[in-house]
Amino acid sequence: MPRPKKCRRVCGLPLCREFGPRGIGCMGEPIMLGLDEYEVIRLIDLEGMQQEQAAAQMGVARTTVQSIYNAARYKLAEAMVNGRTLRIEGGDVEVCEKRAHCMRGGCCGHHGCGKQKPEG
Repeated sequence: MPRPKKCRRVCGLPLCREFGPRGIGCMGEPIMLGLDEYEVIRLIDLEGMQQEQAAAQMGVARTTVQSIYNAARYKLAEAMVNGRTLRIEGGDVEVCEKRAHCMRGGCCGHHGCGKQKPEG
């Protein structure tokens, strides 16, 4: 029996949850990017964190962040190259109660975040 997935701490929720090509029909089903995958992309590529820092931020192991990051980058490439819609939703996450502050540059450091259902 596999070990249950550990919730990943997410401090930044997307302002827009769906992206896709304009002016042409999308090819195939939308690609689903989990909120944890979105958070890893945000922390590493936008905030400039190292994988170790992102792992501490999210409350998971560095190897977990690396795995999430690789999956997220593949999905982004798949959406761009093949003209598919990218939809951001779902995942085993806990959302920071002070997320408005987090989106202004990094995390508030509030690690007592309670499990919440992501908005949307």
